[in-house]
Amino acid sequence: MTTTNNQYDTVINGCKDIFLKKAIDYGTAWRVLRTISIVDQIFIKAQRIRTIQEKGEQKVSDGIAAEFKGIINYAVIGLIQLQLPEDAPEEMNIDEVSILFDKNVLTAKTLMQDKNHDYGEAWRSMSQESFTDLILMKLQRIRQILSNEGKTIMSEGIDANYLDIINYAVFALILM
Repeated sequence: MTTTNNQYDTVINGCKDIFLKKAIDYGTAWRVLRTISIVDQIFIKAQRIRTIQEKGEQKVSDGIAAEFKGIINYAVIGLIQLQLPEDAPEEMNIDEVSILFDKNVLTAKTLMQDKNHDYGEAWRSMSQESFTDLILMKLQRIRQILSNEGKTIMSEGIDANYLDIINYAVFALILM
């Protein structure tokens, strides 16, 4: 498990570096995004990965790894947006953003550790294509929850789906 934790941290540190540099460049412009818009941004990235996987080639230079990193960062944005009150300011300082990033990633990592305990790191035998498909499925679930006005009868909420998306993308990057 130590290896997994270290690999997880390495992936997340790379994502956080990108996240914070973009926050310095653009501020927290992402604060204007609604949940469906965040879902669509993740969808675009996951769909591009799937298309590259199926075609075996790409024409835009950003590779699959960059798209998985973007998926992680948008899922963190999604979690942050769910936690902030509607009247929270659009512009946030970099220290606050960093703290919120760490808090949400820690929640995802703890979930990963718990599931690894129960599933015995089965993800290490999975394909990159499966992670992409699972991310796309989680996005469909979020869309359904949104169409149900956020209500679920038995299922986990939007936040749980974002956490799984983060972990699937981290797994894909570790295996790359």
